[in-house]
Amino acid sequence: MSSHQPPREVPFLEPGSATIEDFERLDLRIGRILEASPLDGARKPAYRLRIDFGAAGERRSSAQLTQRYPDPAVLVGRLVVAVVNFAPRRVAGYRSEVLVLGALAPAGLIPLLGVDAGAEPGQHAG
Repeated sequence: MSSHQPPREVPFLEPGSATIEDFERLDLRIGRILEASPLDGARKPAYRLRIDFGAAGERRSSAQLTQRYPDPAVLVGRLVVAVVNFAPRRVAGYRSEVLVLGALAPAGLIPLLGVDAGAEPGQHAG
């Protein structure tokens, strides 16, 4: 008998609880991770990321990716999707300017959303 438990079901939100206008207020962009290193002092283990968004410039993010990606070097060069128009937040004294998107998997094993070849830093996602 396997000790693996099936994922907990999370119901969809009610249809109509968000509009296309709500979605359009989010500025989702493609970025390329330039640097990744441990974020010392964070309550939950996290990395500090420096991300290139093309002509829009570079931004910083903190991301709780340490369980899925124990070696931060594997993140460097990877294309990601990020929300770039949320207000910055302070995490362990570090200014996190964008929210990098991933699947909210059990046990903190957060896989980043994938971006296929052909996408470029700074491009809108939607």
